[in-house]
Amino acid sequence: MTTTPYTSPIPVRRAHLGDAIASEWTKMRSLRSTVWTLGVMVALVAGLGMLLAFAVGEVPSDGVESSDSVLDLGLLGMLLATVCVITLGVLTITSEFGTGMIRTTLTACPSRGRVLAAKAIVFFGLVFVTTTLVSAVTAAAQSAILGTTGGASAGQWLRVTVGVGLFMACLGLLSLAVGALLRHSAGSITTMIGLVLLPYVLAIGLYTPELSGLRTALIEYSIPALLGALYTGGATGDVPMPSGWESLWIIMGVTAAALGGAYAAFDRRDA
Repeated sequence: MTTTPYTSPIPVRRAHLGDAIASEWTKMRSLRSTVWTLGVMVALVAGLGMLLAFAVGEVPSDGVESSDSVLDLGLLGMLLATVCVITLGVLTITSEFGTGMIRTTLTACPSRGRVLAAKAIVFFGLVFVTTTLVSAVTAAAQSAILGTTGGASAGQWLRVTVGVGLFMACLGLLSLAVGALLRHSAGSITTMIGLVLLPYVLAIGLYTPELSGLRTALIEYSIPALLGALYTGGATGDVPMPSGWESLWIIMGVTAAALGGAYAAFDRRDA
């Protein structure tokens, strides 16, 4: 008696990057941490931005001085939102190491480079779109509350929407890379927050005239200063900062280097 081999009616094809992206998107949108971190980020940026606009509007003067822009008021909320983006970036990969889900992911997709690329693409797109939209809505609301754009140019509108969205997405990718290197949620989040705060902590101790150059450089190239440059457009006060889009190129370069290191480590270490 001969038997006929079973042939599945489901077409068989090779998996590709699009399949990995679809899988990572499913995981991203099903995680409660995604909803909570992005929800808090939106609340911080929009809430603080409009609260500051109302406060400035109550000042019995011209509101915002001619040398300033209404759009600068969004900086405080975005600085606090960096904690949310850092947390989400780290959890995007370390949560799988913590639960052991990474073994299932790598069984379904043995190409580790493809897995890391899919995570980076999904995360970047989600954070970029969310940050750009909330920045644009907040900036428009601030202008409507104060009844003026405060001298903001089209270039600044582009920087505080698209530019800030790209900056925050790159900061999140940097956090994802650190998470891939350390494989520990608490350690990676602490490392990234330390990276944000450490330049200012070190600058406090570098008070001697001989170390003034190092102190200035630490503050100038810190993450808060780079983000602030997108809002202000350049140097403010006594501390020079990268002007305009330069801060974005800096964070992009650092993120690319970190992702390269994360890929090298991820491809060689056991899951």
